[in-house]
Amino acid sequence: MTTVLSASGLTRRFGDRTVLDGVDLDVLPGRMTGFVGANGAGKTTTMRILLGVLAPSAGEVRWDGRPVSAADRRAFGYMPEERGLYPKQHVAEQLVHFGRLHGMSRPAAERAVADLLERLDLVPHADDKLESLSLGNQQRAQIAAALVHSPTALVLDEPFSGLDPLAVDAMAGLLRDEVARGVPVLFSSHQLDLVERLCDDVVVLAQGRRVAGGTVEELRSGGTVRLRLQVAAPSGAPSHGADLGWVRDVPGVEVADVDGAGALFVAVEPGAEQRVLAEALRRGPVTSFAPVVPPLSEIFREVVR
Repeated sequence: MTTVLSASGLTRRFGDRTVLDGVDLDVLPGRMTGFVGANGAGKTTTMRILLGVLAPSAGEVRWDGRPVSAADRRAFGYMPEERGLYPKQHVAEQLVHFGRLHGMSRPAAERAVADLLERLDLVPHADDKLESLSLGNQQRAQIAAALVHSPTALVLDEPFSGLDPLAVDAMAGLLRDEVARGVPVLFSSHQLDLVERLCDDVVVLAQGRRVAGGTVEELRSGGTVRLRLQVAAPSGAPSHGADLGWVRDVPGVEVADVDGAGALFVAVEPGAEQRVLAEALRRGPVTSFAPVVPPLSEIFREVVR
């Protein structure tokens, strides 16, 4: 499978208010794409347009390089932010029903449901009404509904919300399996550490516009590079006995923090980092000198300012 789910120039207006403004997006086959942004950034609106729940005011959604059709969308798996299962129906019964709605035979749907219930640790709840389950187990049942028909693409709005760590691991395992068979997977989340751990690609929205995108490594390389200098404390002195205040006086350097034998800084002029290192070596032993890898949360804060 080499099919790409893509969008170009997606715009959505509600009256005079523009909530989505020219968003471009590619969800690549066999890759997991994280969709992040503050509340109201436009993530849910984008996902609803991808699935055909909303029509764009402008722009286009494409599948396999052509305009997406209703038949294409029926083969997608979708997990909406407002969960869509029936609270008074039994779990297995309604999952089979969803499989049948996607054109599966009853035996095929029953086999798929049995497998998903096993993998999501929901077998003991197969005959329970959905409303009797914990919120975490209701969430597991919801993802099962999105996966039951072996979707050609997955679009998931906050799929990890409210899950405990074990349920997160189970959900992540299922999504990795989908990626392994070549499915494009897009999910939104406010849990940036989870996005960083799971995703191949990340797209960042702010106020309805795409403000950054690429792999996590690409986002890191495009941001501010900070360096940490660590030196040995004077003989017989504690680590906080070293004095690195001199780093502030090096031309072309912006210091973020000086803490005893360590300093965190940004070189704002070419070669400034080498001046810091040369001066540190002149003064004594250097134990480490390396760039600091920023977490996705820090990158996010930087690009949405």
